[in-house]
Amino acid sequence: MERGEEAMNKLVESPEQAKQDLAYCNALRELLFQLADDDFIIAFRGSEWLGLAPHIEADVAYSSITQNTMGHAYMFYQLLEELGVGNADIIAHDRMAEERRNGTYLEKRNGEGVYFEEPYYDWALAIVRNFFYETFKQIKLKAITASSYQPLANVATKALMEHPYHLAHWKLWVQQIQNSSKEAKNRIAQRVLEAWEEFADVLELGELAEDMVRYNLISMDEAALRQEWLAAIKATVLDTPTIPLGKKYGNGRNGEHSGDLQQALATLAEVYNQDKSASW
Repeated sequence: MERGEEAMNKLVESPEQAKQDLAYCNALRELLFQLADDDFIIAFRGSEWLGLAPHIEADVAYSSITQNTMGHAYMFYQLLEELGVGNADIIAHDRMAEERRNGTYLEKRNGEGVYFEEPYYDWALAIVRNFFYETFKQIKLKAITASSYQPLANVATKALMEHPYHLAHWKLWVQQIQNSSKEAKNRIAQRVLEAWEEFADVLELGELAEDMVRYNLISMDEAALRQEWLAAIKATVLDTPTIPLGKKYGNGRNGEHSGDLQQALATLAEVYNQDKSASW
């Protein structure tokens, strides 16, 4: 691949072409891991709500959103497979927690208890987490639709065809709860404050952020992504905290994670680990 300004503006149309430049390929892989791991873990947390949502319509909608999101994760893992990282199933199920690049807030347990026993889950957490994440995902995907890596641009464009319905669902929940009872408003406000203390790493691009922008893998830098996300959140959430956004449990983009991720990965890989050679 050519070097310099010409290389940064060049359209890369195949994995073989991407692998010709090590710096380009490393930045691309890092971005793909973030996209895939974010969707993968939040889809798992969504799957834990199956049969537990407040009413049947919410349960069906959340299940559909979760299925779509896991499908998006799989498309990103497939792009990694094409780049020679490994089999998509192995990438998804057989990597250690410290190898994951998802934001720490996304791995947070839904609440106390265990799904098959006493799942004391909090719907307010589901609303806030999904609204915050889907808002950011839309911004990030749009910034990737003009990616210099054409296969990634294509996947982002495809994911965006489903995504508006996901975001609209959670935005409506936020608006409804904010016009509901005092208790409901308080519970949402508590979860918003909690998210404010934990969400910052989701908005970041990690150690290779500059290369991602320099190679036009994404059209917005971290500052621009954060600014647009903040504006979108403040346009819907009535009272946003005045404290700075934080990374209470570490920076997932750098492989720092909570114990909640360990629990999620153990559950996710339970069937896979029974026979890793099985054909699906």
